Amino acid sequence: MKSTEIKLQYKVSENIGCAIPVIIAAAGSSQRMNGQNKMFFELLGEPVIVRTIKKFENSPYISRIIVVTRTGDINAVQLLAEKYGLNKVTDIVEGGNNRQASVMCGIKRLTKDEDAVLIHDGARPFVDISIIEDCAETLYRSDAVVCAVKIVDTMKLTDDNGVVTGTLDRSKLYAAQTPQGVKVSLYKKALEKLTNTETFTDDASIMEEAGYSVKIVNGARHNIKITTPSDLEFAEMLLRGEKDL
Repeated sequence: MKSTEIKLQYKVSENIGCAIPVIIAAAGSSQRMNGQNKMFFELLGEPVIVRTIKKFENSPYISRIIVVTRTGDINAVQLLAEKYGLNKVTDIVEGGNNRQASVMCGIKRLTKDEDAVLIHDGARPFVDISIIEDCAETLYRSDAVVCAVKIVDTMKLTDDNGVVTGTLDRSKLYAAQTPQGVKVSLYKKALEKLTNTETFTDDASIMEEAGYSVKIVNGARHNIKITTPSDLEFAEMLLRGEKDL
């Protein structure tokens, strides 16, 4: 086995029916954290990545968890999985140089019988278990699914000079979150249609670009993605109940 991947000998959940795997995308560069990996920052004593994985660990809709991370962090994630008893974590693998490459690193660990998969940002520790289950159920009836919340602010369109050129109809606008989910065979076909220079910030965009149908399920405003030091402070306020969204 290569040193850049770990397959853990944990027992995968049994007799769950429609349970599906999830890929936790945690291979980002954390540039806005001054190079420090935000996954390992602690929120009231627990690392961000642990809090995120626990949500999927506790959902009966999730059969197993594949973590995609940076090469130098593979052993650290393994130690956390063992320390916190994250028994659904079966694989910890090295990510790629962009979002779709990292997701494919996780997809390669799926079996031929795992024809659908959820994908979640490792830096979103506040996802509700009910959202996970809604995404899982909806994916079985769709090509792809994206968790999202309706935009409540007025949205302005500008030119390159920052001059407003119009106002968008917010009634049709959503802010995408994760989990997202894809049918594996369709996702692979979608990637084949992309050029080497195309990059995407989420998985639903790839499916959209390829012409597949993407269904929205309701997310939550507290399902924030931690990207900056101020997000960490805000996250701890949420955990302490000092802030409500």
